[in-house]
Amino acid sequence: MSDIKRVIKDKRTDLNPIWIMRQAGRYLPEFREIRKKNTDFIKLCLNSNLAAEITLQPLKRFNLDAAIIFSDILILPYGLKQHVEFRKNVGPILGDLNIDQISKITENDFIKRVDPVYKAINLVKNNELTKNKSTIGFVGAPWTLLVYILNKQSPKIKLKENFFADFSLIEKTLKMIDRFLKIHIKNQIDSGADIIQIFDSWAGLLEDKDYNFYIYNPTCSLVEFTKSLNVPVICFPRGIKNYKKYCEIVKPDAICIDYEVDPIKIEKEIKIPVQGGMDPKVLLTDKDNLKKEAIKYLDIFKDHPYIFNLGHGILPETDPSMMDYLVKTIKDY
Repeated sequence: MSDIKRVIKDKRTDLNPIWIMRQAGRYLPEFREIRKKNTDFIKLCLNSNLAAEITLQPLKRFNLDAAIIFSDILILPYGLKQHVEFRKNVGPILGDLNIDQISKITENDFIKRVDPVYKAINLVKNNELTKNKSTIGFVGAPWTLLVYILNKQSPKIKLKENFFADFSLIEKTLKMIDRFLKIHIKNQIDSGADIIQIFDSWAGLLEDKDYNFYIYNPTCSLVEFTKSLNVPVICFPRGIKNYKKYCEIVKPDAICIDYEVDPIKIEKEIKIPVQGGMDPKVLLTDKDNLKKEAIKYLDIFKDHPYIFNLGHGILPETDPSMMDYLVKTIKDY
């Protein structure tokens, strides 16, 4: 069993496992080499051999405790035949949604379109580098996927004014998202993922009154499903106002916190294992500051089951030597 699973399942506090969101990606020169030759991001995610190679790149350099599959949460709408492309300096752009067409898509149609992701997970799981380490699969949370599918671009640019206007479309879309996310989770697990993380990147856009319908209920459905397959599930509701309430309602096996949260409050209020928290920008400073910030989190959670991670993905301008220093700092603690 990996140290991460020991922390999650056995609530161990004597271990300090570490993995980093977006650890396979843009800050590594070897990734940029591959990316230069593979300009279509979705196609790259669907190239099993390259996706596996990219997933393993950080494990060749750093003593991390998990590999997280190189993929994207928007593989789901792609699998549902919605056009998905990533434009430089703009982000993802999605095509029109035809809910009637999508409702005709079968489980087999979907699996066929995204099967290379499962092959990549299998390659990673069976690689020497992941021996005694976790292989993490992931999905976007229903709310965050709903945002991309209906908004057709990142809400960072803007959330359409009439986003909530067609409630029956929202209901149908959420039902479809739930169905296919479960298929996607199960296939990742069958291929070798031994932990699933649910990324709710846009949880912070909603008011409390909307949480039940858009966040708690649909995420609970996925958490219960994943647990029924005997695989631990970590949730990351970025920007949510009340992590304690979220944990009590959604009941993930571990909670990933963002960098705007007070870790001391989290340690006091939350009973389950905690992951993450440190601001990715700390890696852009100097080694002394990095060490101080990393140890701050380890000290706060020293008697609490804790997995070291950042409070968001590692930034593209991060120097890999700072990542190396971070991993060593955590391991030496």
